[in-house]
Amino acid sequence: MTETAESPQPAPFDAVRPLVGVEEEYLVVDPLTREVSPQAAEVIAQAAKELGERTSTEITRFQVEAKTPPRADLSDLEEQVRRMRAATAAAARERGLAVVASGTPVLGDVVPPLITDHPRYEIGIATYRSLHDEQAICAGHVHVHLPDREKAVLVSNHLRPWLPVLIAMTANSPMWTGRDTGYASWRTLCWTKWPVAGPPPYFSSLAEFDELVGRLTEVGALVDPGTIFWDVRPSSRLPTLEIRVTDVPATAEESALLAAVVRALVVTALGRVAAGDPGPQLSAELLRVAYWRAARDGLDGYGISPATGELLTAGDLLDALVRHSRPALEETGDLEMVTERLAWLRAAGTGAARQRAALAERGRPADVVDYLVEQTTSGVLG
Repeated sequence: MTETAESPQPAPFDAVRPLVGVEEEYLVVDPLTREVSPQAAEVIAQAAKELGERTSTEITRFQVEAKTPPRADLSDLEEQVRRMRAATAAAARERGLAVVASGTPVLGDVVPPLITDHPRYEIGIATYRSLHDEQAICAGHVHVHLPDREKAVLVSNHLRPWLPVLIAMTANSPMWTGRDTGYASWRTLCWTKWPVAGPPPYFSSLAEFDELVGRLTEVGALVDPGTIFWDVRPSSRLPTLEIRVTDVPATAEESALLAAVVRALVVTALGRVAAGDPGPQLSAELLRVAYWRAARDGLDGYGISPATGELLTAGDLLDALVRHSRPALEETGDLEMVTERLAWLRAAGTGAARQRAALAERGRPADVVDYLVEQTTSGVLG
């Protein structure tokens, strides 16, 4: 079995430090015009000389996807993220191009986007039609190894209250083709239009999950299991859980931070599942509004707790997340890293805030692209 972010199967399950992998999507840009460029296939072909199957196409010709091998040690995982970003950027330079880690395109004509040639995507276009118009968007996914798919479904119930906090923490898509949208994560809003997207439903069992997926397939809402676009989903083949709620982080350090936080949330949830806790059944309306507020404001200002409906500062929500997962962070050895990087994030701002700072400096969206090109491969916290 190929060892990728989606397949952390070779090693036995470790309840304290389960294997975790990262999957990221990048936009290809022309370094002269700074607009997105539909030459992802050329970049992927070059990057595959180093990354092999760990690089692949995405739905539009503007996007490159890359995956790390699964790792237990987060410093090792971070190094893997750095390597795949460096390899992808080097491949782009070989073609006279560049890549950026941004949730949305800063510049370029992307509506409708140029779609990658593939039979699966042709079926998707026939099914979803103009929903593809805003698909030149890039996410960061974290895959966590679990004992079995049943546990994966039950763990997802416990993750639902924290999904808005993860959106706020990693917001990195304020721009859309030359315009500041006023949102920290415009990608989140683009994505929630899809029929099977956004926060996952509450499931009492794997059987209930599989029954609903079967119904969704029967009524034509899914092309295949890969078009279950809920922000937390169990693999259809492996005992892994994919958390796919966030923008692609601007830097490798932020990707490692996200992976550490997600793994701690999963380990915490596993303990609660083992104790018989089925997880909170949240108001769907409050969760939707919490998503919207997190996508709008990022870490600037306030967010909504979907568990209580309270309006809290983004800092208070981050503090609550750390308190909730602190025992797991201590067990995994990630508490110091998470604490230090969250402190940096509060001071420096999210990727969205930093994109806006680059825009404010001279008022040119091109400067945002230049900033992102640099941050994608050599961003250093502190």
